[in-house]
Amino acid sequence: MPLNLIKLAVGIEDLEHLDKRQRQWRHKKAGHYRHWTRMTPKRATELLDGGSLYWVIKGMILVRQPIIGFSEDTEDGKPMCVIELAPVQVLVQPRAQRAFQGWRYLKPDAAPPDVAKHGKIFVDPNMPKAMRLELAKLGLL
Repeated sequence: MPLNLIKLAVGIEDLEHLDKRQRQWRHKKAGHYRHWTRMTPKRATELLDGGSLYWVIKGMILVRQPIIGFSEDTEDGKPMCVIELAPVQVLVQPRAQRAFQGWRYLKPDAAPPDVAKHGKIFVDPNMPKAMRLELAKLGLL
């Protein structure tokens, strides 16, 4: 089972907002999404063996994106790690997550399952977003 990363999507309101923001930073030639971070994962090889970046949005793990590579770049003269992500969002079963700084490794057994793997939808798509998030925080979804 692959090793994963988990990261807060700071300032992101919902999945659509995450996608809109990421499209702004899409690699023009390759088409994949890019996310900049200061620290390069030391376990990058394990992450590239099928790992994903799980996004925490408004206190909930909601989605993951497969990691397809790492590269180096600079921002204001400082070295940065660029996490190359597949331009797809895989919905996961919502799970509450406390805030933390930077990114963290997420072991496979701690990662929330994909919604599609269960073959059912966990929530009514017409349910208001605020209600979905509150029910998930209470552990009811």
